[in-house]
Amino acid sequence: MTALDLIRSYQPGLVELRRHLHAHPEFGFAEHATAARVADELRALGIEVHEGIGATGVVGVLQCGNGSGTIGLRADMDALPITEENTFAHASRHPGCMHACGHDGHTATLLGAARYLAETRRFNGRVVFIFQPAEEGLGGALAMLEDGLFARFPCDAIFAMHNTPGMKVGRFAISPGAMMAGGAFFDVTVSGRGAHGARPDHGVDPVLAACHVVSALQSIVSRNVDPRDPAVLSVTRVDGGNAYNVIPERAVIRGTARAFHAETMDLIERNLRRIAEHVAAGFGATAAIDFCRLFAPLVNDPSETAAIADAASALVGPENVNREGWRTVASEDFSFMLERCPGAYIRIGNGDGAPVHHPRYEFNDDILPLGAALFATLVERKLPHAA
Repeated sequence: MTALDLIRSYQPGLVELRRHLHAHPEFGFAEHATAARVADELRALGIEVHEGIGATGVVGVLQCGNGSGTIGLRADMDALPITEENTFAHASRHPGCMHACGHDGHTATLLGAARYLAETRRFNGRVVFIFQPAEEGLGGALAMLEDGLFARFPCDAIFAMHNTPGMKVGRFAISPGAMMAGGAFFDVTVSGRGAHGARPDHGVDPVLAACHVVSALQSIVSRNVDPRDPAVLSVTRVDGGNAYNVIPERAVIRGTARAFHAETMDLIERNLRRIAEHVAAGFGATAAIDFCRLFAPLVNDPSETAAIADAASALVGPENVNREGWRTVASEDFSFMLERCPGAYIRIGNGDGAPVHHPRYEFNDDILPLGAALFATLVERKLPHAA
């Protein structure tokens, strides 16, 4: 019986678990019930459990045989501040909080792999199951690393997986090197001098200055970044004033920047500061900039990319594995783990449906066995059982 065949027999339990997590989502660093359920599931499998790593992170350790090799497998657990619009029975019971990115499915998938590996023990070495909090922009990966993740649980390689709506079920995609962009959030506070809206000559209008800053920022990617190096800068919010007839003291510009190389992000930050400060000064205002880098570029190790792609090919056939999968300017904080340990991040097809971060998104339960079997197959191939 193959790993996929056996894990398919787990599917009813995995679906029940996944839907329970979906109905009870929790924000980053508040995944207390989720973490407790994960820990209970691991303990029931006889897996050594460590809790409270990086606040609410959970790590399970499974040793089989006397092998010294160690593989890390990671899943994220947090939800998003989105009000769910789905009406099925397991829709979120927490208003304004939703598993709109599939982390409920990622957690269930890794628990499925843990069950298979704990029951079959067809490997020789150690597997570290990493259940990470706060992936959605709150720094959960860094929190686990700062709490000694790899010092306490050293890994030779580490792997993660993410579902992809729009890609067919049974297909995988990955690419070596930079696969996802690094991400930053920025706030530009433009300060002027308030006045009556009917007497603008008595003040310094920060809203007018902010509007010109927004327009000028669009020149950074088009005129400063090498066109062969994809990058994005988006202003997503402008706040200023709260009355029709009052020129406010300040206006705030907020947005995000994405780039595949740290040097490109340096360039974006440097030019954003220059443009914002000098354009504001041209209107007699000042600009204060907070540029916060939340994600590093996600860079897959070439040899580990080949290892998980080979495992996927063994599972679904090479024709269903895209080894030069598209790069995306979305970001993922698994990138920080990959900076400390070689590894790879692979995409699994979620089929048709709403995109991630959408109020009608739903994880496809049909892919639970496929994802779990990929992790299991990878471990068995990288840590072969002694004959």
